[in-house]
Parts: sequence; C-alpha cells; structure tokens
Amino acid sequence: MAGKTSRRKERQFAFQVLYSVNFEDTPRMDRVDATFANFLAADTPDDQTSDMSFARSLVHGVVTHMDELDATIARFSRHWKISRIANVDLTILRLGVFEMLHVPDVPVRVAINEAIELAKDFGDDNSRNFINGILDGVAKSLTRQGTPPDKG
Repeated sequence: MAGKTSRRKERQFAFQVLYSVNFEDTPRMDRVDATFANFLAADTPDDQTSDMSFARSLVHGVVTHMDELDATIARFSRHWKISRIANVDLTILRLGVFEMLHVPDVPVRVAINEAIELAKDFGDDNSRNFINGILDGVAKSLTRQGTPPDKG
C-alpha cells in the first residue's frame, strides 16, 4: 500500500538529503540519488512504500539549479558570502528559493513559511530571521518583476 506523505514531511526529507550532500563541492546526481534512496529506505517502514515524488523533485531541482539559486541568495544576503552561510541555513534557502522560482503550484508565501518552519526545526536561534529576510527580498523582487507572490 502506497503511503501518502504531506508536503511538509517531504520538504523535511528533501532538506535532510540535500544537507547530507551539501558538503560536496558539486554534488553528483548519482550520489544524490543514492543518498535519497538510503534516506527513503531508513525512513519508510518495511510494510509501506512511499515514492516521495515531491521530495525527489525538490532535491533534483535544487541540485540542477544550484548555481542559479546561489546567485539569487548571494544577491539578497547582504554582507554574507555564500561560503560563510551556515550549511543548514544555505540548504533551507536553496529549497525556499527553488520553490519560489520553479514550483508554480506553491505560492511564494507558502514557500517562505515552509522555509521558516524548516529553520525552526533544524536551524539555530538566528536562522528564522536570517532566512525570512533573504526570502522576503526574493519575493519582493519577484513582485517587481511581475511574478505575483501567490503565483499558484
């Protein structure tokens, strides 16, 4: 029986996979896929299956668009080079920016709120405000470019 998972749980799963491959200079897709499979096997009880298709699309999308995501983050992270941003925060930012730019059925505000929830779960005391500030800047930029904040 296929298990249905919430998008929030799939975002958390995607975060964990991306965080674990974040320490590689350029994550290779085969390594990402293997890490995804290992996490999925550990996370899914033997009597259930779950395809985690939303999580898989997030992971693949972030890895595929990483240069674009990092450039966007760098534009809005005042006084912070990408290399200086904590890996937890950077991973959450990449997920949030990816959803804002490339997942049309997720409204921008939802992407921001979900990133803040990830920051509460995985970040430190400053993560939430840091992430919110950067993603809010991206959202305002999208609005100025004619992409509505509720693009969904």
